[in-house]
Formats: sequence, structure tokens, C-alpha cells
Amino acid sequence: MLVKEYRIPIPLTVEEYRIAQLYMIAKKSREESSGAGSGVEILVNEPYSDGPGGQGQYTHKIYHIGSHLPGWLKGILPKTALMADEEAWNAYPYTKTRYTCPFVEKFYLEIETYYFNDNGHQENVFRLNGSDLRNRIVDTIDIVRDQLYGTDYVKEEDPKYYRSEKTGRGPLTETWLEDYWNEVCDAVLLPLKLVCFRFRGELSRYETENR
Repeated sequence: MLVKEYRIPIPLTVEEYRIAQLYMIAKKSREESSGAGSGVEILVNEPYSDGPGGQGQYTHKIYHIGSHLPGWLKGILPKTALMADEEAWNAYPYTKTRYTCPFVEKFYLEIETYYFNDNGHQENVFRLNGSDLRNRIVDTIDIVRDQLYGTDYVKEEDPKYYRSEKTGRGPLTETWLEDYWNEVCDAVLLPLKLVCFRFRGELSRYETENR
């Protein structure tokens, strides 16, 4: 099993990002519901009191993902199999999401996320043991230097150009991380994402390269 930890510093507080997260979930669901071979079905949306992270909101969705899969995979699967099953437990500032594919039994993707007002110096916040900890790959993503390309890139959302009128933050320079650590650490959110991926062959490479 591949275990990869993403550390993604963002110039927000944990409280601010909670609002941003809810907005992006709604935006993504809307985007996924447009175009041929796409759409989101919400099967369950209910609170829980004793689950991952303690108390939170549980959702169960089915994504129709035919328009997002690589050509080699669409070529070997029937249309009825072009879907992904998502279960999510949102106990912010902790979340857990699990993806499976009913047609491909060996497919398994699980993402755990913690959100901290932090500088990224915490180690093993996911309490990994044994081979998972030894084989863990840590990848720190810089939202300024690690740019999007092609149709994913939107200049108006580029942190090198965007300035928040409400908070006065931005635009960000290439040294923004060092500047924030030294000056306003309380305004830096560090989501830590642990991705556990289980599959054979080409799909594993494709997924990790496109995270």
C-alpha cells in the first residue's frame, strides 16, 4: 500500500478555512454535475456523534466520473462502471474520506486530513506504525511555486496575483512561507493530508502523479 503525506501551508487560519472548505465542497459538487458522463448523487447526509474524529457530519455520495478517467481505463470498463463511491466523515478540524469503485474491487483510496495553525514541524500526527511510517512519503506543496497548468490554471485565483480585500493578505511572493513563519504564524493554516492508496499497476502511478 502506498502511503503519502501532503503538507500544504495556506495563508488562512483554521477557522477561516472551515468556511472556505464548505464553499469549495459546494462548488466542486456543482462542477461535477455538469457535462456528459458526470454528476453527483447524494445518498446520505447526516450528523454522527461517535465516529472518526468524534462528532461530525457523514455523507455518502456517488460520483459519475466517465469524463475524468484516462482513456486506457475507459476503454476497458463498461459505462455502468464509470462511477466512484465516496464516504466522508467531517469532524473539522479532522476529516476522513474513502473512495471505492464497485466494479474494480482492488481500488481503494483513503484520505485523512488534519488542520493546524502550524509551521509544519509536527511529525507523525497520523500516528503511523511499522512499515507505514517507514515507507511514508512526505511531500510539502508550496501554493506559489507549485503551479497549476492548462485548463486548471486561473490567473484570478493565482496567489502570486490575488489580494484579499477583507484580510489584506496577498499577493504572495516566492518567499511567503519564510515571511509568514517569521511574522504572522497565527494566520498560516497547515492541512496535513495522509493518502493511503491501494491498487496495482498503472492506475497507482496515474493517481499519485495527479494528486
